[in-house]
Amino acid sequence: MLHHNIKENTTAAHQKLEGTVVRQLKAIRSNADYAEVLKNFYNYFQAVEQAIAPYITTEVLPDYSERRNSSHIKQDIIELGGTVDNLPAVQAPAVSNALEALSALYVLEGSIMGGPYIVQMLNKYGITQGTSFFSGYGEDTGKMWGSFTATLNKYGEDESTHARAVEVANETFTRFGDTFAVLVSE
Repeated sequence: MLHHNIKENTTAAHQKLEGTVVRQLKAIRSNADYAEVLKNFYNYFQAVEQAIAPYITTEVLPDYSERRNSSHIKQDIIELGGTVDNLPAVQAPAVSNALEALSALYVLEGSIMGGPYIVQMLNKYGITQGTSFFSGYGEDTGKMWGSFTATLNKYGEDESTHARAVEVANETFTRFGDTFAVLVSE
């Protein structure tokens, strides 16, 4: 199954990004700090959403409009008193078909799966606002992940497409990490 192949072959990129994100989260001491970290998520999610928009239709992923996206992150930023003005340009992975778009979306959807752990970490630091995005799909999180991976696997039935799907997912992880470096260096 493609989603297992992607998971196995993106471990290094995933761990590198996760380490970057966790370091950022551990440095949060206020709502303003948290809003700054969320800007990374918003900026990158928005770029990826624009890149995949031509390929992720309701025929491809019927529940796409119900999924968490950059608008949810923006709401959290605003709730924290931040804005999404003047964000630096970021680069999304290049995608040219539905399978590549789903492979990029795998990374975004996966980050939502880890959201409850992020909410717990934030709560330890006294951050209780602006966590709706990371609260994911609530009780439906497992179901939403299952339906997403089923779609990914369906589009990736041809094993000859797996290498490119893995390449796009790795690029998505890497460029997401680059987003944190851009905002940190600003």
